[in-house]
Amino acid sequence: MEFAGSGKALSSGGIEAAAERLGVDPARIWTILRVETRGWGFLSDRRPQILFERHWFHKQTSGAFSQQAPDLSSARAGGYGPGGAPQYDRLMRAITLDRRAALRSTSWGIGQVMGFHAESLGYPDVETMVKAMVADEDEQLRAVASFIVGKGLHRALQREDWSAFAKGYNGADFAKNHYDEKLRHEHDDLVANGLPDLRLRNAQMRLLFHGLDPGPIDGELGNLTRAALRSFQTQAGLPATGELDEATLARLEA
Repeated sequence: MEFAGSGKALSSGGIEAAAERLGVDPARIWTILRVETRGWGFLSDRRPQILFERHWFHKQTSGAFSQQAPDLSSARAGGYGPGGAPQYDRLMRAITLDRRAALRSTSWGIGQVMGFHAESLGYPDVETMVKAMVADEDEQLRAVASFIVGKGLHRALQREDWSAFAKGYNGADFAKNHYDEKLRHEHDDLVANGLPDLRLRNAQMRLLFHGLDPGPIDGELGNLTRAALRSFQTQAGLPATGELDEATLARLEA
């Protein structure tokens, strides 16, 4: 399956590198990630989370396909349809029309960085950027940090100026979606309740890849995650404790 990779989860090194580059604490990194993609960068089939945007495809192709495929190419934003795997159906159809423009008109990974930013982020082309997005979440986060620094938004992030950050990251219409309010809320929640447990978050992703439902990929040991762990442990012939131990994690990562 094209665009499917290993689904490698964020590491502490990846988070620390991004925080150091931006000059902020990890809570502000997680704030962005939670608002953009609910905090994780892959689908259950190990393809990166994406959103194909028809108005960017229209711009990238000068409207060449707007009459024959108005759902894929339009001067007006919107018409996104369901999230998740259906976005790849739209992307693949656009690829048959113009692959480069289709990849550039899609936002990728844990921070939903647009493909047309590839060169400004240091990639030689969008194909190279997409390969990085497929590789792992650390690569996805590296692109997010590059975008933020390139736009000078790290200064707003350092000040916790959520309105200024939202305008630069999400566009001038950010207020329509209450983007700044969502950022402020997520940051307050992270400060009050702590950061995700990366080890547990990795296990949740692996449970999902195994066809189980751990609930949100949030690094918290809730009831759904416990139930998914017990199911996996039973299938694997391990004690069904519902707790994450080294033996269970090793089997999940095998």
